[in-house]
Amino acid sequence: MSAPTAQNATTAGTAGESDSARASLEALRTEIAKAVVGQDPAVTGLVVALLCRGHVLLEGVPGVAKTLLVRALAASLELDTKRVQFTPDLMPSDITGSLVYDARTAEFSFQPGPVFTNLLLADEINRTPPKTQSALLEAMEERQVTVDGTPRPLPDPFLVAATQNPVEYEGTYPLPEAQLDRFLLKLTVPLPSRDDEVNVLTRHAQGFNPRDLQAAGVRPVAGPADLETARAAVASTTVTPEIAGYVVDICRATRESPSLALGVSPRGATALLSTARAWAWLTGRDYVTPDDVKALALPTLRHRVQLRPEAEMEGVTTDSVITAILAHVPVPR
Repeated sequence: MSAPTAQNATTAGTAGESDSARASLEALRTEIAKAVVGQDPAVTGLVVALLCRGHVLLEGVPGVAKTLLVRALAASLELDTKRVQFTPDLMPSDITGSLVYDARTAEFSFQPGPVFTNLLLADEINRTPPKTQSALLEAMEERQVTVDGTPRPLPDPFLVAATQNPVEYEGTYPLPEAQLDRFLLKLTVPLPSRDDEVNVLTRHAQGFNPRDLQAAGVRPVAGPADLETARAAVASTTVTPEIAGYVVDICRATRESPSLALGVSPRGATALLSTARAWAWLTGRDYVTPDDVKALALPTLRHRVQLRPEAEMEGVTTDSVITAILAHVPVPR
């Protein structure tokens, strides 16, 4: 009788830790809301990316608090964060680090770049040339950087949150499809509603300083231990064969769409399944439903497809194509 009792106690303890980690991550919304108004979908997307060990591309016009959102997330999670302003003259070594000659020892020593952090904010990533953009590829995919033939692991957790401006193209270098595919999610940060914008102005009138999050009351409510517990719980979330087939059917439909020149790859299908599992766990379930897949389909797939020129000229968007596919692909019962 003792063995089952011990096993039940272990299961109960694991469930309790999972619930505690979920509560901590849900508390992020409250903390981030002290600094950022009305961007709940973007906050949720960033948390999902952390749970899936993925990276996020934030797209929005200047001044919608993309940078502040990432800084508030880092402050709420007790994580180390660094910011890099991407410019046309930025070199790969400015991100990864380089070997520096020490005259006292007559040896070269490695000086880590800003990529050696938990949360890297890559501001305006499309303003730097492809050579420097690609410096992030190994870091994002392999979670290490290689300098002078020596691989150096990055801290865990590690997330790249890159921002780009969707309306200004002069002097920019659009990310190629291969690099876009490295981002787990592409989140759009819209302009706030009138009520939210009034709230923003009221806060500033009362003395809110976006550069001083501590004064705004933002405090750490979760840490790396909570993330590890949450990731383990997400990994044990049940995925039935019917749900896996539903994800595949959605992705295969993008490859057959007459409006798309490029559909979702198998890596994109894997990403959609991962994000749906994370969302299912965040909402308090240990199994994935079709609604979980639908909820994460747009941010997970919108940057993995490419419109045909004629469809683009007709005003078709990637979001509208994916939405139409979700409406037509049969939902498992």
